[in-house]
Amino acid sequence: MHLVFDIFRGIGAAAAVGIRPFLPALVVCALAAGSVAIHFKHTDYSFLSQSWFLLVLVVGAIVLAVGERRLGPARTDSRATVAVVAVCSLALGALLFAGTLRQGGFAGWPGLPGGAVCAAIGALGTRPLFSRVRRRLDAGAAAALPLYAESVALVLAALSVVAPPVGVIGLLALLWLIVASRRRQGEKYAGLRILR
Repeated sequence: MHLVFDIFRGIGAAAAVGIRPFLPALVVCALAAGSVAIHFKHTDYSFLSQSWFLLVLVVGAIVLAVGERRLGPARTDSRATVAVVAVCSLALGALLFAGTLRQGGFAGWPGLPGGAVCAAIGALGTRPLFSRVRRRLDAGAAAALPLYAESVALVLAALSVVAPPVGVIGLLALLWLIVASRRRQGEKYAGLRILR
């Protein structure tokens, strides 16, 4: 049963950092530092709960927040910015999933690709949604959108650690968002073909 809960924790933590990379990872690593339902002590991933790594996550969160404010929505959605954030999300998702497996004494390597996949699902499920919503909002409301994304990701990360089944529920919700987005695009293109 411990392995199942560790997998559920890893799924939720990795999916959360797919939505927003740094603050959800900070929550998971801070809970691990305090040994609250999770720990990375005496594993290859013990660095995840060390103060220097927590500081790196804080700096990453600040740089991302300031960068989004300065760049504005149009440049925040540029390919280069999205790629940098995606690489951070995939790396953190892989590390967190592997770390949750190792804390229970299990092999950590399956968590590396598993965490990257869950983080990718988190990103693919939410980025198109937030982009569509941002286009419909005025500038003031659109500026608050990262705060909502951060809140969702933080709640998913924290709940996944203390109540592991939430991780799977969160991943299923993100998969549903991906399917719904693809269906919506298909309907849009079908409508355009009819207009021809």
